[in-house]
Amino acid sequence: MLFFSFHCASAPLRRSDLVAGYSRVGSVQMIVGLGNPGPRFAANRHNIGFQCLELLARRHAIALDKMQNKAMVGQGWVRAGGRHAKVLLVKPLTYMNLVGESVAPLARFYQVEPAQILVIHDDLDLESGRLRLRPGGSSGGQNGIKSLIERLGSQEFARARVGIGRPPGRMDPAAYVLQDFNADEEAIFGPLRARVADAAEMWLLDGMDIAM
Repeated sequence: MLFFSFHCASAPLRRSDLVAGYSRVGSVQMIVGLGNPGPRFAANRHNIGFQCLELLARRHAIALDKMQNKAMVGQGWVRAGGRHAKVLLVKPLTYMNLVGESVAPLARFYQVEPAQILVIHDDLDLESGRLRLRPGGSSGGQNGIKSLIERLGSQEFARARVGIGRPPGRMDPAAYVLQDFNADEEAIFGPLRARVADAAEMWLLDGMDIAM
């Protein structure tokens, strides 16, 4: 785990700028994975955001081990191709429809603008197994995104939409998203999680235009 405490002569670091070794000073981007907390939800379709965030954290040895403002957070560096970017990974522990209550205060504390945030989430209206990046826009009915827009006061944050498709027949969508991926789906979503992590790295290092 890497921690950061940067300072310069013109702007000395203040004690208020640190939380257990985490620095608010300097440019940092935020990646948020959406899901519901607790082991009973861990493998659900609705938790694909958590699953992708955890994979990204493992790749770069960033421990999501700091509890702050109703979220597990980890700060570190993403490195690829000789380049690097500082990132704050955020796993909100509120339920999906309340994630803005966790993320918005964290963004203010770490001085992260909406345009410096990428949110990874499931999307019922996107074909299962598809990944789509977008730089902003409406919630599209996704409750977590709706909460973020309300609390951030902006739609201008990036999203990585991970398609889980519509439920079969007349199945209630609320029940469908809370089911675990079946074996056939897992054969698709295992590699897809890696693609989402790749896209998040590209967003950090190259920006949304290149990542898209």
